[in-house]
Amino acid sequence: MASPPVLRYSANAPPVAVLAAARIGGVALTAVPEKEWLHTAAPTLTFEGGAKLSGMASLLRFVARSAPPATGLYGTDNLDATLVDHWLDQASAVVSGGAFQGMCETIAAYLATRTHLVGHGLTVADLAVWGQLSCARQWEAVKKAPALAHLVRWLDMCTAHRVISDVAAETVAARPGAKRAATQAQKVADNGSVGGGADAGGSFDINLENASEGNVVTRFPPEPSGFLHIGHAKAALLNQYFARQYKGKLIIRFDDTNPSKERNEFVESILADCATLGLDHDVVTYTSDSFPQILEIGAKLIREGKIYIDDTPMEKMREERINRVDSAARANTVEANLVLWGDMLAGNAQGLECAARFRMDMQNDNGALRDPVAFRCNLTPHHRTGTTYKVYPTYDCACPFVDSFEGVTHALRTSEYRDREPQYVQVQAMMGLRKVHIWDYSRLNFVYTTLSKRKLQWFVDNGHADSWDDPRFPTVQGMTRRGLRIDALKEFILMQGASRNVNLMEWDKLWTLNKRIIDPVCPRHVAVADLGRVLVTLTNGPATPEVVSVPRHKKHPPAGVKATTRMSRIWLEAVDAATVVEGEEVTLMDWGNCVIRTIHRNAAATIVGIDAELHLEGSVKSTKLKLTWLPDTAELVPLRLADFDYLITKKKVEEDDNFADIVNKHSKVESLAHGDANMRTFQKGDVLQLERKGYFIVDQVFMREGTPMVLLNIPDGRAKSWGVSVSGQGKERRRAGRFDGRSRSSFGVACILNLQPATLNPQPSTLNPQLLTLNPQPSTLNSQPVTLALAHQPLRGGEAYNGCTRRCLPKRSGH
Repeated sequence: MASPPVLRYSANAPPVAVLAAARIGGVALTAVPEKEWLHTAAPTLTFEGGAKLSGMASLLRFVARSAPPATGLYGTDNLDATLVDHWLDQASAVVSGGAFQGMCETIAAYLATRTHLVGHGLTVADLAVWGQLSCARQWEAVKKAPALAHLVRWLDMCTAHRVISDVAAETVAARPGAKRAATQAQKVADNGSVGGGADAGGSFDINLENASEGNVVTRFPPEPSGFLHIGHAKAALLNQYFARQYKGKLIIRFDDTNPSKERNEFVESILADCATLGLDHDVVTYTSDSFPQILEIGAKLIREGKIYIDDTPMEKMREERINRVDSAARANTVEANLVLWGDMLAGNAQGLECAARFRMDMQNDNGALRDPVAFRCNLTPHHRTGTTYKVYPTYDCACPFVDSFEGVTHALRTSEYRDREPQYVQVQAMMGLRKVHIWDYSRLNFVYTTLSKRKLQWFVDNGHADSWDDPRFPTVQGMTRRGLRIDALKEFILMQGASRNVNLMEWDKLWTLNKRIIDPVCPRHVAVADLGRVLVTLTNGPATPEVVSVPRHKKHPPAGVKATTRMSRIWLEAVDAATVVEGEEVTLMDWGNCVIRTIHRNAAATIVGIDAELHLEGSVKSTKLKLTWLPDTAELVPLRLADFDYLITKKKVEEDDNFADIVNKHSKVESLAHGDANMRTFQKGDVLQLERKGYFIVDQVFMREGTPMVLLNIPDGRAKSWGVSVSGQGKERRRAGRFDGRSRSSFGVACILNLQPATLNPQPSTLNPQLLTLNPQPSTLNSQPVTLALAHQPLRGGEAYNGCTRRCLPKRSGH
């Protein structure tokens, strides 16, 4: 019998991938660590006859081909084997250097919808790339990049593999990289992912019970009582992921068992949202399709004594369940129950007093098993069945039945339903139905946000939100109206995986992903705020207007070009005018340099005009200030710029919170501005960047003079881009705003003042943008009190807020 080949390698760089593959495949190797070898030396495999293989790729190929096919190390067919070879050839390029992050991003994008690099199981392709990343020092520096979330998730999965973690632990003394891998493996085993799951991304490797190709059916069951929100999006995409992974079936089922809250409007909006999400469903069903069967099995359970009819008032019933007291109706005879069931079906006065309850265990520590309600009467017409039925099943009754009845094999539910899982199982057993496997995953929880449809409806009903598609809402329509790209949402959801780790998440990661999508392609334009804008006269400017073409996006030629008019009179924003000094040379963006000659002020020291001289031969690299500007022309487009804050002032919302106490009444701030003439062509939903202001989406197009185009600010993932007035964060946000002449928060002075320019006296003495002090003379305002809304500290006309200079003026010595 031939002796096992000898594996020689540097003791400082053991080939963990080869050792792990050999152990998985049952391939015997004699390992010989060489202490004198440099860590850069390639491992070798020497055979009894003297033949020798060298390099990770060759060694992994040998091990995979020597292992039994059932191990799947080389895939399951010829196509898999070819793909494995491809990855083995590419793995050696995953090394630290200038191209490292780019290569990592390419692999991460490939893994966005995959659990393994090839096929549905671990292959030597995974081991090869994992081995390269585990010893790449640059990985630690780049792994937190949002674009690498799927690569992190995949790496965590490989690291947590029992054989890989064992081999890494055994070689820990010889190789620092292996020590890190072993430590990470322990963290993964303990927490589900490196870093606790929130930053690194979740895993889809959950081993669905009894799942096999072609035999998995999942369902996404929204209730048509509101629009889909981001939590629903996670549920929908997870169900789609597993249905497609196993080449199975995805059902969209409307859980329409409560006619008091459900409407066709919501059905249509949910179907539209599913299309927006790209949900590839196989069939759409309704729980109401199964009402006859559910009522029939309800009657059967009554005859079997498994359901009884209870006329106990609701409040008393709730108290009895809490105190584990049997209802007097529990002793009803089957005959008496059937009579009362007839009353319920008829919807008569007696029936309306009753509820049908499962007979389970009133003494159980799990409250969900204390005789839960199975059916209730409701005379409200149903949005599909009208007045056909007077009795409707509860979710606890209908869901287990319809899941089994429709052939669902795996019910994915958020962890908030975990206490109800025994109830779900028992209901199916009582009904004599096929068992459906349950997997619970963590629900999404965001700061300053509620995902309760009932509470979201409260915001609409009480006028704190315009509708379910309000840009401040976490609904799919609200977020997309605000400028969220669906690709960013889907990537964010997939980053979470099917983990059970519960986290209170910030919104910044989602919006950072969105910025990564829109920034490389959205056109750049210019807007100047109306409030306090200053006219600049260029003494040597063009005698007649000149029109030149400049790129809409200097790094993205497909964005096209825009026409820029250059003339001797141009507009600057108040904050820019306040930061220049006489004699200074500044750069007018997309034109060239100019020198500030004279700054004109009125009696109140307000800047009312500037004289400047073009100096186009000057170097733009030598100036500190790069200023946006607009020509003084009637072709400018009137704009209404809207920025938003959280609707809720409490970071972590509790179930018993009174929303009237924590609603943010200053969650929307608008200001007027004018944009360049090219913006007339924008359509609703177009995304653009206003230079030095941020990203915006067109919510209302420009139609005619007097009706401004409405642009909604799109968060970019930075804390300072979020709103202006969350209680307790004012100081933090004032500090975050940067006014250095190159970047500033969304709208400058106009963003802080909650007023319309039309309410101001035309005289420029009304406002001093340098001091941001309102003139104490009431006569300078048109009899309307001016409110300065900042961090819930309203100031009335005539009062000055001392902190405003720091917030609103550019940082510059001498101011």
